[in-house]
Amino acid sequence: MALKIRLRQQGRANRQTFRLVVTDIRNPRDGKYLEMLGWYNPNNATNDSAVHIERINYWVGLGAQITPNAQALIARIAPDVMKEIRSKEHMGRIKKAAKRRAGKKAAAAEPSKPKTASRKAAK
Repeated sequence: MALKIRLRQQGRANRQTFRLVVTDIRNPRDGKYLEMLGWYNPNNATNDSAVHIERINYWVGLGAQITPNAQALIARIAPDVMKEIRSKEHMGRIKKAAKRRAGKKAAAAEPSKPKTASRKAAK
């Protein structure tokens, strides 16, 4: 099951509020969700919002992807959380690249096998 952390639209027309939720990507924007991680009210002068940082870290650890709008909201409320998530992603890319380089180096170090004669030459 592919998970996304995204904003879920709530409220009435011209007075929208949003919930930060974890949901399956197949669910519609305003459909069911697994867990509410926070909320955002853009209508107030102070742009009220709240985020449960521990739960975001938990779901990201399970493989949930964060949408760009949710990422912007989290970065504004808790910038240190987004820095931590980005650094973990960066370290993962570095490890993957190192593994790929080691595989290429091992393949280059192996002596090449002599090619066998073709079928026509053997007949």
